[in-house]
Amino acid sequence: MVKQNNVIKEKSFRFALNIIDLYRKMKKDGEYVISKQLLRSGTSIGANIEESIAAQSRKDFINKLSIASKESRETKYWLQLLDKSDHFNYNLSQYIFDIDEIVRILSSIVKTLTSKN
Repeated sequence: MVKQNNVIKEKSFRFALNIIDLYRKMKKDGEYVISKQLLRSGTSIGANIEESIAAQSRKDFINKLSIASKESRETKYWLQLLDKSDHFNYNLSQYIFDIDEIVRILSSIVKTLTSKN
């Protein structure tokens, strides 16, 4: 699990950096509402993963990763909403690919950890 945790930590960090860049572009284009939601949820994933590393208990560890999983699903929602919207024309395919991968990894980790309880 430690190896998986490092992989997800790295992926979520890179993803957050990309979300920050997208946020800046969206703000320049005059999109202020969804961009802030996307920034908040997209950067929260890695923050919660980082918090899980310093968890004080197994329950706390699972809780932080569960929150990261929920945030990743929310981020996916905002990206899909933007992708289907006619208001802005962004190529979001790589973001959607990346968040799908993050969702899968986090779901797998949480499922594995909770089934051992």
